[in-house]
Amino acid sequence: MTKRTGIFDVNVNNSLIQLSNTNNQPLPEIQPRPFTHYSQPQQNVQNIPVKSALKVITQQMLLNGMRERTITDYNYQFNKFVTDVKITYLHEITKEKIYEWLSMMNSVSQVTKLNRLKTIKAILGKCFENGWYHFNFWKTIQIKVDKKIKKGANENDLSVLLSLLDTSTFVGFRDTVAILVLYRCGIRSNTLGLLEEKHLDFTTNTLFLSGDIMKSHKSLKLPIDEQLSELLKQLLKQNEIIKKHYKQNNNYVFITSTGRTINGKSPSNSIAKQLYKYAKKYELKNISSHAIRRSYAKSLLNKGASVAVISKALGHSDLAVTTQYLDLDVEEVSDTLRSFL
Repeated sequence: MTKRTGIFDVNVNNSLIQLSNTNNQPLPEIQPRPFTHYSQPQQNVQNIPVKSALKVITQQMLLNGMRERTITDYNYQFNKFVTDVKITYLHEITKEKIYEWLSMMNSVSQVTKLNRLKTIKAILGKCFENGWYHFNFWKTIQIKVDKKIKKGANENDLSVLLSLLDTSTFVGFRDTVAILVLYRCGIRSNTLGLLEEKHLDFTTNTLFLSGDIMKSHKSLKLPIDEQLSELLKQLLKQNEIIKKHYKQNNNYVFITSTGRTINGKSPSNSIAKQLYKYAKKYELKNISSHAIRRSYAKSLLNKGASVAVISKALGHSDLAVTTQYLDLDVEEVSDTLRSFL
């Protein structure tokens, strides 16, 4: 079969493609989140059926922009919980009932138990915000898990991958730019797929992530350097050629070779799947969007950014999660502490 040319051919300046910024890149600027105050009246929890409460909470989660897949998982686990321990009304949910449900899971791992418990706590937290509970008694329920710290992507492996991608093709060029955005901005792959032209400000070289495309629903401003800015401009021009050919009307920054969104029904979008294929094809370890995100966090730390700033840049609501991303070994902790003596 003859190789197709034309709309898929890209003429790119490969000198722009490098992991490290040649200039001193400023640390991320954080967009403050407006304060939300809950002032809903306390209600009598004894008169609220679980099904009615879950219906209200589901609607609230939809209005807050939570992904349908996440909402479906929450509903499934909570319905299973109340069915297993035979609960009809909210007032019947007690700490003892939650422990009873956890004890039924003899054949699952501690990690699975923890994930399911988090789901129940999330729903109960919504009940508390709605004023259906006077205190959050479930907060003290904990499951001990020895978490394995995940490693970030190795910078040398990323450099090798970038050198192997064919940037003269649309997919190769798109994936190259995607890798650089992931590495220099640390965003999630799902957010990458939701990026639109309106999120790019080439005047100030800023990536503005509005709350509707962020997992945390908090807006964020991240700086991009001149090289990445030029690559993104070229990608947008190439996108227009592809979309015009396939009669697609969207403003996504990262699209498929037929002009559609890279995000689909699957949790992994086109870029995430491509990274998996590249890692397997070129025998590169730990190449994934999440591993690259961890490398971004470690890179910021090495440049002198505080954990608080890194946490904000990653869109985390908990510093404990951020510290897991940083993967500090014993020697690093010792050397850093020595500088404060």
